[in-house]
Amino acid sequence: MTAETPISLLIVDDHPVVRDGLRGMFAAAPGFTVLGEAADGVQAVERAAALDPDVVLMDLRMPGGGGVDAIRELTRRGARARVLVLTTYDTDSDTLPAIEAGATGYLLKDAPREELFTAVRAAAEGRTVLSPAVASRLVSAVRAPRSPGNEPLSAREREVLVLVAKGTSNKEIARELFISEATVKTHLTHLYAKLGVNDRAAAVAVAYDRGILG
Repeated sequence: MTAETPISLLIVDDHPVVRDGLRGMFAAAPGFTVLGEAADGVQAVERAAALDPDVVLMDLRMPGGGGVDAIRELTRRGARARVLVLTTYDTDSDTLPAIEAGATGYLLKDAPREELFTAVRAAAEGRTVLSPAVASRLVSAVRAPRSPGNEPLSAREREVLVLVAKGTSNKEIARELFISEATVKTHLTHLYAKLGVNDRAAAVAVAYDRGILG
């Protein structure tokens, strides 16, 4: 995307008033275009396939098909769209499954308008977006099941992690570092183990918390 190309959105929420409010908000802001809406996860998957948005704003708890299942299916299909969860729920039972399913970010509905706009722009660029409350919960949760050692990341693992934090794909990381995709996956496996996490978003959250990034 370029500065001149608006970020395209699919809004997914079971409440028409919420969808109308979000549509109006983004329609009034420069740099965004709303391609469509969906009232549940099943519709979200269908409309994402048909409309090919840059970002899907995804609610989680919806009758007729929840957001986590939709995120998981979009990930399985290799959808281009980045999923930014926008919900009122920040419990561990909501945040962790959504991130594990493949969500790029997680924001609460009480976020200020400008924070939401910034989060959508970041998600469109493939950067992980977590509200402070969610990031704190995620860090606590990923630490709980394991007690990872204090083994430091290697220089190469740090390079990979920095690129992951920028939303860079494995293929792009391989090209930038002049290594194979298989080697990238090996580095990711090692740094996940060292950080005590299972996926990219959690790795970035823990790395920021520990001061490894930023």
